[in-house]
Amino acid sequence: MDNKYTYKAIFPKQAEGITVFSFVASASDINKIARIERASRDENGSLSGFQRPQILNHIKEIKNYLNKPDAILPNSIVVAFTKGIEIESKNGFGSVSIDISNGPPGWIVDGQQRYSALLQIEKKFDFFVSAFVCASEEELNKQFILINNTKPLPKSLIYELLPKVRDLPDRLSSRSTAAEIVELLNFRADSCLKGMIKQQTNPLGIISDTSIQKVIINSLSDGALRLLYNCDNFQEKAFNLINGFYSAVSKVFPESWQGHKPKTSRLVHGAGIISMGYVMEYLFNLGARTEEDFIPGLQSIKNQTAWTSGNWNFAVDDCRKWNSIQHVPRDILQLSNFLTAELKKQYDRLKKDDLGCFLAR
Repeated sequence: MDNKYTYKAIFPKQAEGITVFSFVASASDINKIARIERASRDENGSLSGFQRPQILNHIKEIKNYLNKPDAILPNSIVVAFTKGIEIESKNGFGSVSIDISNGPPGWIVDGQQRYSALLQIEKKFDFFVSAFVCASEEELNKQFILINNTKPLPKSLIYELLPKVRDLPDRLSSRSTAAEIVELLNFRADSCLKGMIKQQTNPLGIISDTSIQKVIINSLSDGALRLLYNCDNFQEKAFNLINGFYSAVSKVFPESWQGHKPKTSRLVHGAGIISMGYVMEYLFNLGARTEEDFIPGLQSIKNQTAWTSGNWNFAVDDCRKWNSIQHVPRDILQLSNFLTAELKKQYDRLKKDDLGCFLAR
C-alpha cells in the first residue's frame, strides 16, 4: 500500500512562516490524509480537539444537493498540517506529498459539514482543498479561532479554545483570561461549580459559560480581579475568590441553587449569575475574600430575594414576578442595582456591630 498521497498544488504568498497552498482531491482522499477532531475533555478535564458536533440536517441538505447531476461545490475545505507533509514549489507552483503511514496527519478546520456530506455521495466528485502548515498545534488552534470567529460557529466553542492559544487580538485577550478561569471552575475537583457550567464539552451543565465569563470580565475591567491581576499566581487567586463566593451563594440559598435550572431559579439564570457578580464586588470592597467572609453579607439580603417564587419589590411602584427577570442588559442592571442597594442598607444599619465581612478590614 502506498503511504504517500501526492498532489499538484499552487502556493499563494501570504503570512511569513506559514505555508498556504491549494489542491484538488476527492472525499475518499481527504478521509485518508485528514481527520475531524471534535472538542472533548478527558477524565482530568484536559481539552483536546476543536470541532463542533455535526449538524445532521445541514449535512443531509448538502448531500441531497450534491447528488444532483448539475451540482457544483466552489467552496473549499480547509485542512491544516503540523507534520507529515513534504513540499516542492517554485514561483507559486509545485507539489505536496502527504505521508499517511502513521494515520491522517491533517486536521479539517473548516468545512466539516461539506466534507461529511461528500463522504456520503456515491458519484466521483472532486473539490478544492485550501491548506496550510503550522509549526505547532497551538498555532493551528490560533488559526482555527481566527478563521472561524467571523462565521456562525458557536461562540461558546471559540471561548473554550481560547486558553490554549497565545498572541490573540486584543478584543479576545480578556475573554481568554475569563475562559481559563471558567475552565478551572468547571473541571477542578475542589470547585463548587464543577460540572455545572454548560460548555461545548460539557453540554449537561446548567449555568451558561458566557454568564460566568461576564462576571469575570466585569471584574477584570473594574473590580476585584483587576486588583489581583498583577499578583503572583493570579489564576489561583481568581479561582479561590470566585469559587469561594459561589460556594457561599450555594450555602445561603440552597433551596434556589440545588437541583435547579435557569427556568426554575433565577439564581442559576444568566441574569442572576451576572447580578450576583456585582454583589461579590461589593462585598470584596468591604473586605470579603473567602466563603466564610461572603456568607454574612449574603444572609443579610436573603429575605429580599425572589429567585424561585414571589415578587421582586424593586420600588413602591415597581413589583415584578420572580421569573419575569430576563437575561437582557436592562433587567441585569435593575437586579444588580437592587441587590447592591439592599446590601448598602444593611451595612449602613449595622456597620457599628461586629459583622465579620461587613466591616472593612
